[in-house]
Amino acid sequence: MRYRVTLVAALMLGACGQKAPLEPVEGASLPPAPYGAAVQPDADELLVLDPEAAPARNVELRTRSEEREDDPFDLPPE
Repeated sequence: MRYRVTLVAALMLGACGQKAPLEPVEGASLPPAPYGAAVQPDADELLVLDPEAAPARNVELRTRSEEREDDPFDLPPE
């Protein structure tokens, strides 16, 4: 039984992959070209994220425990 469930899950997962390039739905068109653009971007170009939208993450800011400096604004509640 477990084998069948695993097999069905693998088949369903394999069937959800993209098989053709993206195209607009019949009767619809791509969004208008951005203001000042010379050419209309195609579907693949519209899917690419700007670096500002998805910035690359670098290493951790702190790699080990460190003593905190005295914070003059960290006051107890009144």
